[in-house]
Amino acid sequence: QVQLVESGGGLVQAGGSLRLSCAASGSIFNMLAMGWYRQAPGKQRELVASITHADYTNYADFVKGRFTISRDGAKNTIYLEMNGLKPEDTAVYYCNGFKFGPGGRVDSWGQGTQVTVSS
Repeated sequence: QVQLVESGGGLVQAGGSLRLSCAASGSIFNMLAMGWYRQAPGKQRELVASITHADYTNYADFVKGRFTISRDGAKNTIYLEMNGLKPEDTAVYYCNGFKFGPGGRVDSWGQGTQVTVSS
């Protein structure tokens, strides 16, 4: 299973920017898709953005126009560029990648990185 390690979280004021990185231990091209999820206290984990092996991207409505997902295959890393941050973006952000194996879908998750946006 691929190991995923996130970095780049932190404390930022509203309107500010952060870039999250997710480094994979293996080739990200082995993944059908990779993405970023977030989970705020007391809330369910939700999809923020995803990118497929064909570079098709998808964004949650609440981040469209503010966040950009990208990947660097040479570095086996995906990124989440976050601009125009709002206090409601405060959450733990998790990197995810999945593929299908003989037993079905196989997910890999990172440990999460905290993003805190102050008002």
